[in-house]
Amino acid sequence: MEERILGVLGGMGPLASAEFMRQLTLLTPAERDQDHIPAVLWSDPRVPDRTAARQGRGPDPLPALLRGIHGLEAAGAGAIAIPCNTAHGWIKGMRAATRLPILHIVEAAADALRAAGIGPGPVGVMGTAATLAMGLYQEGLRAGGWEVLLPTEEEMARLVSPGIALVKANRVADSHAPLAEAAGALAARGARAVVLGCTEIPLGIAAGPALPFPVIDTIEALALAAIRWARASSPG
Repeated sequence: MEERILGVLGGMGPLASAEFMRQLTLLTPAERDQDHIPAVLWSDPRVPDRTAARQGRGPDPLPALLRGIHGLEAAGAGAIAIPCNTAHGWIKGMRAATRLPILHIVEAAADALRAAGIGPGPVGVMGTAATLAMGLYQEGLRAGGWEVLLPTEEEMARLVSPGIALVKANRVADSHAPLAEAAGALAARGARAVVLGCTEIPLGIAAGPALPFPVIDTIEALALAAIRWARASSPG
């Protein structure tokens, strides 16, 4: 059986990529080193800002994303996980440039909602302005029967975007209050769960008291999807 090596296209941001690797390790059923999933992390923080690119304020990140994909191909990866939600706005271009399957973080989040028993109905989604503007979660979750609730423009400007920026600046503890307030506002408007659709957001939410409603950590969801891929054709 061919060894299944996971390629991780990371660096967007670096802390989120490191957390993905941590969760991949902790969530894998293992009793010894050899039970874990072989993985190669390509962590390149030089990838141009994805939100700025979508808003016409910065260069296209696709060439840098493809450079990472080709590096992972050369390293022997059999599939690719991308612990950055906004980067999935370029997934068509990435899939067109590689024979490798790319695990989709929105599909992983939908799987996590179902696993948590959150059936069709209203769910909140937090993310970067670009992720929400591209409709990645709106399209994917509505296809599964969920109604998607988003932060208001004021909540994005005052809470979500500053909270994400604080995590990227390594001020993780400071990010908890604004991100938790934004999530709470979605729950107050009827969200049965809140999808943390930016891989910086779970880090900020975890830096303070647990929230009194379900949240979907998209880093964890993607790690679980990667484990399912790795185990699907494993020997035994």
